[in-house]
Amino acid sequence: MNCVKIIPSSLKGNINIPPSKSLSHRAIICAALGNGISSIENIIFSEDILATLEGMKTFGMEVIDIETNKETSRSNIIIKGKGYIEKLGEIIDCRESGSTLRFLIPCACLLGENITFIGKGKLAERPLTTYYKIFDSQGIKYSNHDGRLPLNIEGILKTGKYELEGNVSSQFITGLMFALPLLNEDSTIEITTELESKGYIDLTLDVLRKFSIDIKNEDYNRFYVTGNQRYTPTDYKVEGDYSQAAFWIVAGALNGDITLKDLNSKSLQGDKVILNIATKMGANILYEEENIKSATSQTKGTVIDASQCPDLVPILAVLGALSKGNTKIVNAQRVRIKESDRLKAIASELNKIGANIAETPDGLDITGVDALNGGVVDSWNDHRIAMALAVAATRCKEPLTLKNSSAVNKSYPEFWQDFVKLGGVIDERSMG
Repeated sequence: MNCVKIIPSSLKGNINIPPSKSLSHRAIICAALGNGISSIENIIFSEDILATLEGMKTFGMEVIDIETNKETSRSNIIIKGKGYIEKLGEIIDCRESGSTLRFLIPCACLLGENITFIGKGKLAERPLTTYYKIFDSQGIKYSNHDGRLPLNIEGILKTGKYELEGNVSSQFITGLMFALPLLNEDSTIEITTELESKGYIDLTLDVLRKFSIDIKNEDYNRFYVTGNQRYTPTDYKVEGDYSQAAFWIVAGALNGDITLKDLNSKSLQGDKVILNIATKMGANILYEEENIKSATSQTKGTVIDASQCPDLVPILAVLGALSKGNTKIVNAQRVRIKESDRLKAIASELNKIGANIAETPDGLDITGVDALNGGVVDSWNDHRIAMALAVAATRCKEPLTLKNSSAVNKSYPEFWQDFVKLGGVIDERSMG
């Protein structure tokens, strides 16, 4: 589905939130590194998750069985790991998954053999300077194509002190946390600037603990990694994804009455902050046991610090664009190097249809309007831009045509089915 025409309508009903992509990546990697059989429950085979599964197969993981519920598209996977990394292939195709690329590079450096990472789209340009500095200091051989993928590496990761900037992607820290416990001696990860996206590090540490890997966190300034640890196979159920829930929370607040199911009220996910942000802006959020209800309300502008929740920027821009007064999104410069330049993408596309948004170097300055006009917009082949624009369509005066709508497959392949399930009206047509 490359293009959809969305007829403005309110969204109402119940929705089962898809499993957390962040936790799915982490659980699959930990299971693959264990010596034995693990069960990972509640998985959706998005493009990103498939990339990690295939990558870990290259490192020796075996998928014993997959059970899929055809009604929900959720799957349970039985994974057999060997307790160590071995090379079963020459190339790891990360597709467009930054998590796959940055999580698996340190694992590849446990081999000491030649491995090539490839990818497509904007992933080929995503910066890997943090790892290149480590490679240079440790004598690990690597080559790329003018700073772009493919990346070829050969060498062994060594124990010691790792110094990483905290205002670069936390994925580099997580990648090291997967690999360093398997080395024979202890290591430390020193954070040299204020750590952003702390929530993602919390997720990593929590999943590692469940697979018997212990890393000591010293106030997010330093992490102590004991060497010679072993991953213990376990059964793990992936909880609902607050990053994806955010789209429905905002949709309910702007033009709907939506009950969100399968969310963990005690979740460590950083994007759970969407509940606090939406409430602060006047959204009508109700808690019903493990369910969350979001209903139409008059929302107002505020200042949003996106340093700990960068993935929420596109949908928060939509919320701000349709709220009274002024909304400022700050400390969001890192989203310029995601699947698209998300600040430029969401501002450009919303302005096309009547929003009033100005880019700043690190964020957005938004003056709210009562409604958007409709027209033709593009997802920039970015799943979060596509889903945010779909939510914006519910408050358009005229139909909204969204190009490159299939970008949602990267993280949420059932998004359009769920949109229609809630009463969304779309006319799907191919753009070739």
